[in-house]
Amino acid sequence: MSGHLLMGALLTGILAGYGIAIPVGAVGAYLVGLAARERFAVAASAAFGVAVVDGAYALLAVLGGAGLAEPLRPIAVPLGYLSAGALVLLAGLTLLRAVRRYRGPLTVSASSPVRAFLGLLALTAINPATLVYFLALILGRGAEGGGALFVLGALLASASWQLLLVCGGGLLGRALTGARGRLVIAIVSAVLMLVLAVAALTGGSPVG
Repeated sequence: MSGHLLMGALLTGILAGYGIAIPVGAVGAYLVGLAARERFAVAASAAFGVAVVDGAYALLAVLGGAGLAEPLRPIAVPLGYLSAGALVLLAGLTLLRAVRRYRGPLTVSASSPVRAFLGLLALTAINPATLVYFLALILGRGAEGGGALFVLGALLASASWQLLLVCGGGLLGRALTGARGRLVIAIVSAVLMLVLAVAALTGGSPVG
């Protein structure tokens, strides 16, 4: 395979990764809020959890092609309800932790990098729209090869964008260093997640 085709596959993967990652939905809002109140290692681990799912769905799309589209249709609605429920739970936990920290003394982070990674990985994984998105791209590209580089490009793009959100959240957290400022960030993040959960129940995409 020529170098031009390989480079084209990599660039297509990068563009695809940014295309699915940049629209800020519940995951983006949660990452910003998480980075504002937690240490960098926790928020970065959560960001990598999102990127791993984007890369895995890109890989499934490359390997499965059109054969994956039909089996997804019957479970799309149940997954939407599951995703909405997860968002409501996540919003509630965010508010609960924020209120506890506001009322009590500042403590060491209650979250761990592993827990943050697994939590965001699970939340992103239950969004079937991500897989459908990559399937559509693969079917549009045709079988031109370079699948591994396409997946790598999607993974790198998603990871870089999620980390950018984390850095932005970290800067926001340093700007609002007081307990009240962090509480406001958590409340805004949780309310946005609840709004997106309602959107998921009415036909919108819950995460992104």
